[in-house]
Amino acid sequence: MIFQNLHRIRYKEAWDYQEERFGKLVASKRNETFPQEQYLLFCEHEPVFTLGKHGDKHNLLITEQTCKQRGIDFFPIDRGGDITYHGPGQLVVYPILDLEAFGIGIKQYISMLEDVVIETLQAYDIHAQKDEKAMGVWLDAGDPRKARKICAIGVRASRYVTMHGLALNVNTDLSYFHLINPCGFVDRGVTSMQQELGAEVDFDELSDKVKERFCRVFAMDLECA
Repeated sequence: MIFQNLHRIRYKEAWDYQEERFGKLVASKRNETFPQEQYLLFCEHEPVFTLGKHGDKHNLLITEQTCKQRGIDFFPIDRGGDITYHGPGQLVVYPILDLEAFGIGIKQYISMLEDVVIETLQAYDIHAQKDEKAMGVWLDAGDPRKARKICAIGVRASRYVTMHGLALNVNTDLSYFHLINPCGFVDRGVTSMQQELGAEVDFDELSDKVKERFCRVFAMDLECA
């Protein structure tokens, strides 16, 4: 598994980078050629709203023209889920994996992504949970009045090869979420590690912890590119 940190990057550039590697892995599986390289990509994005393939554009509460005026990109994309925000202070993780090599299906894969985040947050005494009715990682998931999402998940898979992934709010400016119905919800909030802890989180240290948990949960080793 090859690890790459793309650092701060515009969404379209990272999307194209993913697509190229995703396409090569799908093709190598189809043609049974080797090597079949898999990737774990970390990055932050400039402000952008992305809308999943089954999402409702009405969950973008401002016009695309207003997005442009505010310097926010907007992309309808080919992952699951509805609308979400990516931006500075948010750790975005794009695993490009062959699930068959791990012996897992898509539902288990999503559950394992949630486990990576939940275990990472435990190291900061943030007690997060899964919600059977809503993908992602939540705080106070069982209380509709308090439930708030700290990590969004949306994936695409073809021939059991994945792309897209997760977005963990670390030191994220949460005001951008007021411009959308996050993940299509109108009755649930959004939070960040910074908001829960009352202090800014060391982003590099957090990234290392996520990487460590990823290796543990998926029982894999990483090679830095």
